[in-house]
Amino acid sequence: MKRVIVLLSLVLLVLNVFAQEKKKERKGEFYFSWGYNKEWYTRSNVRVMQPGLGNDYKFVGIEGHDHPGWNEGLFHIALSIPQYNYRIGYIFDKKHGWGWEINFDHTKFIFADQNAHVVGKLNNRQVDTSIAFNKSNGYYYYLNNGANFLLFNLTKRWNFYQDKKNNFKLDGFAKGGIGPVIPHVENQFGYTPDSTKERNDPHFQLGGWNIGAEAAIRATFFKTIYLEYANKLDFASYSGLRIYEGRARQSFGTYEMILNLGVTFPMGHREH
Repeated sequence: MKRVIVLLSLVLLVLNVFAQEKKKERKGEFYFSWGYNKEWYTRSNVRVMQPGLGNDYKFVGIEGHDHPGWNEGLFHIALSIPQYNYRIGYIFDKKHGWGWEINFDHTKFIFADQNAHVVGKLNNRQVDTSIAFNKSNGYYYYLNNGANFLLFNLTKRWNFYQDKKNNFKLDGFAKGGIGPVIPHVENQFGYTPDSTKERNDPHFQLGGWNIGAEAAIRATFFKTIYLEYANKLDFASYSGLRIYEGRARQSFGTYEMILNLGVTFPMGHREH
């Protein structure tokens, strides 16, 4: 009889342990999202340095605009052609909401179709004038396959609301970090006797750095699927951008709106 009682006690103990384990949450949470964005840029200067051509001048206070692409229809073009973004993150401290995130924004910057103020040395002559900056005059400057901001962020999450069954949750996020820019440069700065050389072949390159901060609100449904809306401020500094017989450099600020669809799920060891 004593053996039966001991055996039953052990069974109850094991069942109790398993029940407690089911109640314990994973310590971490992994997430991934994909979405699209819209940008507005500050005025900026573009410095052009072509020593062999006697050029070292700046386009001063130029205007740049984005090219969203998604507003032209998403279903007849590849998903990666419009201005997209993705986030890969891990919340390593669910209790206090701390985590890290890889944060990439495929943004586009277009400098064209405007009267641009030029100051500096052009064809070995000092100038302070305006140029009609457009393709018909042989001028364009595009980061059109991406100004491309890559950030390594520290993140903080706050829970605003959660229903009893945890089928709906509303969280706020703050994110901030620093990283490289990976621009895709297309440009032409005036005609030359061989104008085909003036147009630099489009290419990707590591071309400087950026720093950014983002505030987001995330609605999570059935513990797994979420929709996230974010506002972001970014400052990017580009240098060493390859152009015909030289380099260009530029810095500008960005205000960005982002909408992402993502998935999230627990990971890591259970809390004890």
